[in-house]
Amino acid sequence: MANRFFVSPAPHMHGSLSTTRLMGDVVIALLPALMVSVRVFGWSVLAVTAVSIASCVLFEYLVQKYLVKGEVTVNNLSAVVTGLLLAMNLPANIPLWIVVIGALVAIGVAKMPFGGLGKNLFNPALAARVFLLIAYPVQMTSFPQPTLEGFTDAYSGATPLGAAKAGMVDFASFDIAGMFTGAMGGSFGEISALALLLGFVYLLMRRVISWHIPVAVLGTMALFATIFAGVRMEDSSMHLLFPLFHLLSGGALLGAIFMATDYVTSPMTTKGMIIYGVGIGAITMCIRLWGAYPEGMSFAILIMNSVVPLINKYVKPKRFGAK
Repeated sequence: MANRFFVSPAPHMHGSLSTTRLMGDVVIALLPALMVSVRVFGWSVLAVTAVSIASCVLFEYLVQKYLVKGEVTVNNLSAVVTGLLLAMNLPANIPLWIVVIGALVAIGVAKMPFGGLGKNLFNPALAARVFLLIAYPVQMTSFPQPTLEGFTDAYSGATPLGAAKAGMVDFASFDIAGMFTGAMGGSFGEISALALLLGFVYLLMRRVISWHIPVAVLGTMALFATIFAGVRMEDSSMHLLFPLFHLLSGGALLGAIFMATDYVTSPMTTKGMIIYGVGIGAITMCIRLWGAYPEGMSFAILIMNSVVPLINKYVKPKRFGAK
């Protein structure tokens, strides 16, 4: 009788889930935020986005074709997602040559030297954003301001976080409803909380991500801000307004939903995800409240990216049959 027992390496289960499908779902989830950005800031949003995506795809192709000399995998859409996320972390009026430099850093420094998709330690788009923030601080912090009609005005101004950090305005003066729908300055991908939440629901329904990291990040930020407001602010109305302001402003939602949940740079276990998310939320609020920068999400995610190997090592499920 023939031997019907076969031993083969993992994976042992096959399904329709693929890198291309996952990346495609992320692109679809980001479309509402992109459309709101075009409505608010105009066609310059599409120019920045197109240059960022095209540059990321081109650089990844060139590196794989002529330096690594391996299989070209740009058709898995990972470079497209990196380019889209990088663009959405930039001002709508940023010079396009800076966008190209950011794409080069994302692909040529933060992704491909580690071995490409699945091997990079840091989120490529965020690594590029932080590099650009340090190298070109003026261009990276000059944001066009939306007008009452919903289109970008000719002048630039501070983001809500920047204005509050500088003491230019009081927290109570901010239009929370406007921040929820997109009527505020900032990187064009982060201005509409409603659009980002729609993307979050889509990713959950498609089971691309789980709720653990976003909820841990945003819950920690809300708790941190609530405690701070209760201790430092006498006005009781600020106990609710202050946490809401921090959740809706800056890159809180964009970072928690689309950047921190990156499969490659986040923990593998549920417990690890919670620890990772709590760390991001706490570091973000520490930077926002006491740091030199008004925003802290990018730095917090990169810092916790570096801790992920330790989290995966010490927070892992028990082996089958272990006591």
